[in-house]
Amino acid sequence: MLITDKDFDYDLIIEAGHTELHYWKDLWRYRELFFFLAWRDVLVRYKQTVIGIAWSVIRPLLTMIVFTIIFGKLAKLPSGNVPYPILVFAAMLPWQFFANALSDSSGSLVTNANMLTKVYFPRLVIPASTVIVSLVDFFISFVILIVLMIWYRFIPSWHIIALPFFLLLAFMVSFGSGLVLATLNVKYRDFRYIVPFILQFGLYISPVGFSTSIIPEKWRLLYSLNPMVGVIDGFRWAILGGNEQLYWPGFIVSLLITIFLLLMGLCYFRKTERVFADFI
Repeated sequence: MLITDKDFDYDLIIEAGHTELHYWKDLWRYRELFFFLAWRDVLVRYKQTVIGIAWSVIRPLLTMIVFTIIFGKLAKLPSGNVPYPILVFAAMLPWQFFANALSDSSGSLVTNANMLTKVYFPRLVIPASTVIVSLVDFFISFVILIVLMIWYRFIPSWHIIALPFFLLLAFMVSFGSGLVLATLNVKYRDFRYIVPFILQFGLYISPVGFSTSIIPEKWRLLYSLNPMVGVIDGFRWAILGGNEQLYWPGFIVSLLITIFLLLMGLCYFRKTERVFADFI
């Protein structure tokens, strides 16, 4: 007797990321999708704008000018032996990267809702690609810092070799926070209004327009609970050399919080990933 498939009644269940091992392998398999999404976002970001990609330069430049006037000229806060515009712009680089990455990644899943409901791929690809786009803006803005250094005849020290490490920390803070907010934004759309407030508030409680050296010693460790404090201080230490001291206890606290944010973001994202389509 010949037995065929018609004699059996069974269901085929396809589950996204059934095991952790397969999921991380899938990230590599879908690397072309990752690059495609990142390149698409780069092209779309400044499409149909008058000055195009120059916006990635104008925004931090104008912020630097405002902070220099308010904190450097009016408040006359100390900057050591460093020109105040360089002090501010060295902090604007990681902050602008963080702000852009957090803003874009927090809404990335909702923006790509059609993809989430129609085809399987590791959802982690979507927020990760938006952070890469912010990295492109970072390197464009970095050119302005080089121009400022040439203008003020400022020569960085050997500390500059540590800059990639602090850029990695900025990436970790941005990516970890972005994963948490992207996941929450799928369930609760209120977060699209909360994120701009977080960024506006964070700009003023982070040492962008001033040096952390003005913070009283007894409060500096508590102040370092903001992970961007360690990132910004690290950037200034790497770019400004001996003109800006790194507060190591506070930096270690910021580093630990950064690692925690990244791990928490990954765990929360993976735990909720399977039900994204139900909420979208």
